[in-house]
Amino acid sequence: MPRLMTYNVHRCVGVDRKLDVSRVAGVIAEHEPDIVCLQELDVGRARTGYVDQARSIADQLSMTFHFHAAMTVEAELYGDAILTHLPEKLIRSGPLPTVRGVPGLEPRGALWAAIEIDGATLNVFNTHLGLVPREQRLQAAALVGDQWLGHPDCTGPTLLTGDFNATSLTRPYQTLTRKLADCQRSLGLKPSVKTFPSSFPAIRIDHCFTSPEIVVTAVKAPFSPLARMASDHLPLIIDFEIKRP
Repeated sequence: MPRLMTYNVHRCVGVDRKLDVSRVAGVIAEHEPDIVCLQELDVGRARTGYVDQARSIADQLSMTFHFHAAMTVEAELYGDAILTHLPEKLIRSGPLPTVRGVPGLEPRGALWAAIEIDGATLNVFNTHLGLVPREQRLQAAALVGDQWLGHPDCTGPTLLTGDFNATSLTRPYQTLTRKLADCQRSLGLKPSVKTFPSSFPAIRIDHCFTSPEIVVTAVKAPFSPLARMASDHLPLIIDFEIKRP
């Protein structure tokens, strides 16, 4: 049964303020996911020792990866990645819309990869939405629009995941659930699996949304001492099956 993990790794700086890329890779490896969607990676940034975190984690997991730099500061990059050991190809990566005139907003983006699983092609989207509701609404609308989920090539089994910075009570969440199902709601999980903050997870802002061809069988957030320390988010793990036509 395939397993996906989505994980905001906080540039591999843990709640103990230690930078440790291998610790993050260790959290991931412990759960043996087939697909990993990561947010908040640094690539070649002075603040994290110029390491290509996407490449380092992928190498430690023996996976291929695609990285999208949501933000570029000269030669320094910051963004999101999709990793897998399965056959894959990148379909698209690019920016999401933002709002002007609000100081301190970071650029945001998304990646779309087609991944081959048991003879089926799975569309996997990874994203990290902004912090301001107006910005989130624009970004959610873009994700369901014709460049991403509404693209003519986006057919069959589809999964959208990432850090949405939005709970299930918000309009961006409702925009997305008109297109895809929230995997936790599909399972009827009560209480829901929460991932933030990692030391005492109280809110649900990391989500996974699925198309009707995907049957989610389990959702969990590891609460080991390692996972609680490695990032300010816990990883969210989704086990699923793909319905045969």
